[in-house]
Amino acid sequence: MLDPNQLRKDLPTVVERLALRGLEFDTERFNRLEARRKAVQVETETLQARRNAVSKLIGQLKSKGEDASKELAESQAIPARLRELESELAGVQAELNDWLMTLPNLPHASVPAGKSSDDNVEVRRWIPPGVEVDGQGNPRPFPFETRDHVTLGEPLGLDFETARKLSGARFMMLRGPMARMHRALAQFMLDLQTGEHGYTECYTPYIVNGSTLFGTGQLPKFKDDMFWVTKGGQDQDPERDEQGNVVASEDLYLISTSEITLAGSVRDTIVPLQSLPLRLTAHTPCFRSEAGSGGRDVRGMIRQHQFDKVEMVQIVHPDTSYDTLEQMVGHAEAVLQKLRVPYRVVLLCSGDMGFGSAKTYDLEVWLPAQNTWREISSVSNCEAFQARRMQARYRPEKGKPEYLHTLNGSGLAVGRALVAVLENYQHADGSVGVPEVLRPYMGGAETL
Repeated sequence: MLDPNQLRKDLPTVVERLALRGLEFDTERFNRLEARRKAVQVETETLQARRNAVSKLIGQLKSKGEDASKELAESQAIPARLRELESELAGVQAELNDWLMTLPNLPHASVPAGKSSDDNVEVRRWIPPGVEVDGQGNPRPFPFETRDHVTLGEPLGLDFETARKLSGARFMMLRGPMARMHRALAQFMLDLQTGEHGYTECYTPYIVNGSTLFGTGQLPKFKDDMFWVTKGGQDQDPERDEQGNVVASEDLYLISTSEITLAGSVRDTIVPLQSLPLRLTAHTPCFRSEAGSGGRDVRGMIRQHQFDKVEMVQIVHPDTSYDTLEQMVGHAEAVLQKLRVPYRVVLLCSGDMGFGSAKTYDLEVWLPAQNTWREISSVSNCEAFQARRMQARYRPEKGKPEYLHTLNGSGLAVGRALVAVLENYQHADGSVGVPEVLRPYMGGAETL
């Protein structure tokens, strides 16, 4: 959520930076709400002061034996008006907060202006040693007919037909070598992030409540992209806590990323300063309805309703978040370099960033069958945007608690990494090489 204090103190800057994201901020609406809020607060403070003055005056009159009936009548009327003002203020603040919940984060000053992915800026690319490149710096085509990951994977256990029968479109089933390589990739990524980069491995719920999704920014904007969960029927016994009390029902959703649960773990928390930074990672399935995909990537594993990811989340002091962003990009790059697949790092423009991000880098892997680069990781600094929604704070050495900064990134999307390995390690006979770093997880196998 945007900082209400920044809106009040520097509205032109907020308007300007939101415009870079293609959003026209309704200044008239904000000024109207702000004027009403100020008027209510001024009247409230005036009445509170008057209540104190009248109370003192009543005491003085009574001590002198004088009539205080007029003052008593006034003092009895004040609380009712204060309750009305309190209710009115709550209504104004609720309208403002509900509106702010729908507004994206402000882009950082270093983010290039732009409207779409065409305006993103390539920062660097990495080509494995020994891989030849063409005049555009892309890997040269194979000296044989290039197969895509579907053609390569189906003889090795990639099964879309059974998944379609079980669940419908945009699902997959893996068997044998494909299932093992998928598991190997996830284990390798977890071992790398925990063993070399200092992340704590977590196992998190796959189902979360709406409050958690509001905190990390998926709700209300992306409700249609979530899978909702219905608990039993109307006759089901109510859920109870450990004391036997009935727990209020709340909508439940399947997670679209473990960023939701990892970042959400500090909701309504004041983190001790000495505990920062928190580095968390998890391997989970992720569920997305792909409501906004427009029918893209129907073939293959690129865009699925269910997929796996190894997620990285860091929760840090605000002064270190942009150094942490660069560090996390390096942590994602390390996965691809050890897998020895070509990739490039792209800085997203203001119009192509995610809702909660202030600055985002995408890692795009080379897919020979498509002859193009495809996103495999997105690493973002959300600054205090999520923390403000979650009320996630830290306690500085002096002063009041302040909002944390949260960062998230894929380290990596497992299915897309499998696609990258299949296509970049293919042989002329249709077999697929096993990257050296995966062989210990694959029983020493060098080829599938």
